[in-house]
Amino acid sequence: MKAIRGALPFILAAALAACGSQTPSEQTGGGTSLTWAVETEPITFNPHLWAQNKARLLVFNQFDALLARGEDGSFVPWLATSWRVSDDGRTYTLELRDDVTFQDGTKFDAAAVKANLDKLREPGYNPAVAAIQLHAFDKAEVVSPTTLKITLKERDGLFLDFLASPYAGQVSPKSLKEAKDLKAGGPDVVGTGPFVLDRYVRGQEVHYTRNPRYNWPPQGSAHQGPAYLPEVTYRFLPQAAVRIGALTSGQVQVIEGVPATDIQTVKSDPSLSFQSALNSGTAFSYYFNTSHPPFDDKRVRQAFREAVDLDTVLASVYQGTAKRAWSVVADTSPFYDPSLEKTYGGDAAKANALLDAAGWTQRDAEGYRTKDGKRLTVRSVAAAPYVRDRRDILAQAIQAQVKQTAGIDFQVKIVDQGTAQKAYDDDAYEIFENSRGDSDAGAALNLILPRGGAINRTHYEDATLDKWLAGASASSDPAERKALYAKVQRKVVADEAVVFPIYVPSDQIAASKNVQGLGFDPVSGTPRGVYDVRIAA
Repeated sequence: MKAIRGALPFILAAALAACGSQTPSEQTGGGTSLTWAVETEPITFNPHLWAQNKARLLVFNQFDALLARGEDGSFVPWLATSWRVSDDGRTYTLELRDDVTFQDGTKFDAAAVKANLDKLREPGYNPAVAAIQLHAFDKAEVVSPTTLKITLKERDGLFLDFLASPYAGQVSPKSLKEAKDLKAGGPDVVGTGPFVLDRYVRGQEVHYTRNPRYNWPPQGSAHQGPAYLPEVTYRFLPQAAVRIGALTSGQVQVIEGVPATDIQTVKSDPSLSFQSALNSGTAFSYYFNTSHPPFDDKRVRQAFREAVDLDTVLASVYQGTAKRAWSVVADTSPFYDPSLEKTYGGDAAKANALLDAAGWTQRDAEGYRTKDGKRLTVRSVAAAPYVRDRRDILAQAIQAQVKQTAGIDFQVKIVDQGTAQKAYDDDAYEIFENSRGDSDAGAALNLILPRGGAINRTHYEDATLDKWLAGASASSDPAERKALYAKVQRKVVADEAVVFPIYVPSDQIAASKNVQGLGFDPVSGTPRGVYDVRIAA
């Protein structure tokens, strides 16, 4: 075995013991309730099925993961106090805290962690995680109540990242067996987190109350013991103007998702604070469906990208606040390949030459290109719960550009989740839009790019690409992973034009000045939960 990693420092252990002697009111100073308006309503509150980056700030209010990330991106203890990795990289031995209980009174122990891992491998529960994040998982064995041995079938350089992700949020074994609707989450599905979800009104709000027994935050938290706030309500306000109005009128104290048009207004208001951070993972991109015309022709994929003056579009929609993306990997990632910058896009003459060469030489009465009597039409179908950052307005701007510049009929639909899924299942789309907020970009690439990837909706397949992705996932050598991911990026962006990277997503928080402790996860760049948040008198 290699040396123990992430051992709980003595000073921290002493601090925990000291805090354990305090009452919640002594630690919180009384507290005041908080109301926070969010842009997106979660599809589920079950951390095992987490899929919306915007829902991350809710997940860690209710659930704790086994590991966390420090300010420098390193893995630090949370529910696991330390971990050992065998020399062959296939055995992980976790030492767990022995003072943790789930919110339903169930003891947290190695058997609970094993139950969570086994549940994630259960057929039909979350097949994407089973196939991607846990593809190498073989078995978990309870060595003692505080020791769990995990065996992998092969090396997996992303396994620690999984243990620190929302997917590793620990759910009470009682909930796993008895919850009325486990997949939806909610009050029946409990964790060990600092807050208890006690009320959910679909389409309106979710309400949390403080867990008075909480005394096990991740290493690096600003305080120990229970959360400062006695309760917090998240209101679902998808309209940006409504969120801004709710904040400036004092109906809520915090909002996330501040539109570009209102950032200066917020910054100039002395009663408000503003924070912003770029997300990690993958850039917001259009992925071209290569399984049928017209994007089965690389020239048409290239033409679509060349037809868009993306700098102008982003400036118009986001007023200088959006950072252009050049790769599928966000430039906040250590695996980003900067050599892709300024290598494509915004050349109308080239776009038209490519379409002429591809046979789209005729025009119909409305000015759209045609071939064999068929209009050059491409469709994007997006599920409403995933639409953020004015991406509907962005799509309209791109729609206008490709029509005017190259005669492409770009049709955009925002629909409910079920309708979008049916379109994906029926292969009835040409563009799939997506960004991922994974703390390690490799986790996102494994979902999107390889053959059989859970959301490989480009249907692009390349054995060499799969080999690079697998090699990068298996390696724990940062330099080796960076070199392999550089090859991946050049393949799908520069060589094959499977992806049209558009912008690097960011999150914004605006709040009343007296709300303290707000911030962002240091690795994902998404807003943190409210464990360390307090309201000044």
